[in-house]
Amino acid sequence: MKRAVGFEEASRLLDRQRAGSDYVLSPRLKQSLMAMFGVETADEAVKIILEEVRSGGDQALFELGRKIDKVELRHLEIGVDEIKKAVSEVQPEVYSALKIAAAKIKEFHDAQRNAIPNKIEVNGCCQITMPLRRVGVYAPGGTASYPSTVLMTAIPARCAGVNEVVLATPPGKDGKIPAITLAAAEIAGVDSVFAIGGAQAIAALAYGTDTIKAVDKICGPGNIFVMLAKKQIFGTVDIDGLQGPSEVLIIADEMSNPGFIADEILAQAEHDALAQSILVTTSATLADMVESLLKEKLADSNRAEITSHSIESVGIIAVIDTLEQAINLANMYAPEHLVVDVRTADVDVKKFISAGCIFTGSHPTVPMGDYVSGPSHALPTSGTARFSSPLNVSDFIRCYNVVNVDENMLRELGPSAIVIARSEGLTAHARAVENRLKSIGGI
Repeated sequence: MKRAVGFEEASRLLDRQRAGSDYVLSPRLKQSLMAMFGVETADEAVKIILEEVRSGGDQALFELGRKIDKVELRHLEIGVDEIKKAVSEVQPEVYSALKIAAAKIKEFHDAQRNAIPNKIEVNGCCQITMPLRRVGVYAPGGTASYPSTVLMTAIPARCAGVNEVVLATPPGKDGKIPAITLAAAEIAGVDSVFAIGGAQAIAALAYGTDTIKAVDKICGPGNIFVMLAKKQIFGTVDIDGLQGPSEVLIIADEMSNPGFIADEILAQAEHDALAQSILVTTSATLADMVESLLKEKLADSNRAEITSHSIESVGIIAVIDTLEQAINLANMYAPEHLVVDVRTADVDVKKFISAGCIFTGSHPTVPMGDYVSGPSHALPTSGTARFSSPLNVSDFIRCYNVVNVDENMLRELGPSAIVIARSEGLTAHARAVENRLKSIGGI
């Protein structure tokens, strides 16, 4: 891991003043893109994929599956019988754990929905809330299956009252969706499941095909191609955000357990080679112990290559002088996950103004939030926690306004509307109000 000593050096590494990151593609991936699409950048490849799906529909999805994923799909939608079979294949303890997680997620997001008024009325003007009609959720696949992402995106949509929720997730090399992912879809109440991944899945959800109806909003994390696809289709449909590689910032002191800190770093690093783990500590001794333990514990990882690459290429340990400096660095970095694991002082959580989810308590650990605590684990990344929020029920609700213009309002506020309209040079606006006022003898 890269080591920074002192606040100034640490701040140069962690101060992110703009959203997003520049992701450098490997030479191998660039060669693949050139072979498949004749371009070397992810942006250009995604643009081509989106257009192919927009114009080619289902057939383009089959062809892109062969070209990109080397998968020969027989059909796009997973049938009800296949989902039932998958549920029966999941180990009972796993299915039970998913049900427990789902109940906690539902409980939390039901409370969110109950806190949002259905109607606000002031002086004859109303704001009315209503759920979106159709939402697409995306769950990553490929190197691992993520049933938890299905629960964390589909259940908040259901709690909001969304009428139809569909899932897109990449199939394995055999063309099948992992049984555990299908079980999670069944538990979450997903209406349809489609075996497509990557930018082509985002395109299908946004534009629609013969098999897949277009949605109103797309939610869920993914790789760089998924993120860029969401960015490019925004405006055609809504998106939840541009979630890049996962990240954690851990604040620890001399009394923290170095083994637990090492565990937290490894848990983050196994997500992805670009997943970033950052330790900010007031103790150089703790930093040394954590680094030593990482080397020992890495041997037990079943994703050692990915984990090692993450730690070595983007991992950071910052040794600073005070807890206040640690708080300032956390606010600069605006992490997706913030773990406050200190023992020598009470920390006021309100001092952290830029984080997706903050983990506190005597045993703070991100995996509890990833799976079972209740709030959605779909969180802002890449510094966007400065201005955006975790996925929540409000993401699936839209508001519209109703303005009831009666004689009383026209008499009371019409003259002011006329003055403002004329000050803007919009005389037709002014006359529209003047003529109505004249019709009721108001002028």
